[in-house]
Amino acid sequence: MSDEDRFVLCMLAPAVALLGLLVAYPVGLLIFDSFFKVETITPHIREWVGLKNYVDALTSKRVAESAMRTLQYSVFALFFEFTFGFCAALLFSAMVGQSRWHRTIFALPLMVPPIVAGLLWRFLLVGNIGILNYGLVRLGLIDDPNDIAWLSSEDIVIYSVSFADIWLTTSFVALVSYAGLTNIPRDLLEAARIDGANALKRFWHVTLPLMRPVIAVVVIVRGVDAAKTFDLIWIQTQGGPRHASEVFSMNIYQRMVRFGDLGEASASGTLFLLVMMVLAAVAYWRIWRPAHA
Repeated sequence: MSDEDRFVLCMLAPAVALLGLLVAYPVGLLIFDSFFKVETITPHIREWVGLKNYVDALTSKRVAESAMRTLQYSVFALFFEFTFGFCAALLFSAMVGQSRWHRTIFALPLMVPPIVAGLLWRFLLVGNIGILNYGLVRLGLIDDPNDIAWLSSEDIVIYSVSFADIWLTTSFVALVSYAGLTNIPRDLLEAARIDGANALKRFWHVTLPLMRPVIAVVVIVRGVDAAKTFDLIWIQTQGGPRHASEVFSMNIYQRMVRFGDLGEASASGTLFLLVMMVLAAVAYWRIWRPAHA
């Protein structure tokens, strides 16, 4: 081994040790506990149950429903975050040097803590005192503030609680997408324009293919982040009404904290980790890799 290689290993050693302490050890303990019956009041007492916790988690109706709600929440939030954010990035790119202040103002929601954002949107949406419904009444879109129960209707609550997530992180998507757009060579766009391609064709055949790595980053980061959302939903509804907004992370929390079943909560957490890794790998292979092929 050369001196340069030893120097690189010495520089990486602290980071590797820190990751091992903060990531590898907790994940290993999570997987280890998933094979035991463990209660939170007596975590030192473990009873080997093998795959029973996994079987119980996979056959639980409540777990399946929370997983489906997580999928609904993530897809809904990611779709609108990406749509609004990417359109804003295209607008900033078209404004060239005139978008500095617009980008700064657009990024302000990123500075708001999730708990504060959840409380803000709870006050906007809650019952017949929510500001949003009174605004809709003023616009003549509804007759009474009680017409839309954003946070108490089982049919729409899982989508209502995602408004805070969309408002909070659309600016992240916009700034990342804008950074990607600024790296696209102008020569390619100019050559396509000279060849007779209109704005739509230039976007579809030049901009979008070159943005695939950026899109992959946004989909992976925001998709995983939306899927593990807890605080934004908890502060608005605490999983209600009747578990209609209980997502998978909240189900894990309830099993561990409220019911004290650390073993099954660990099994659910391990399954969640595996699913997130698979989805991230699929996004990488389907979006990022073709761009570098």
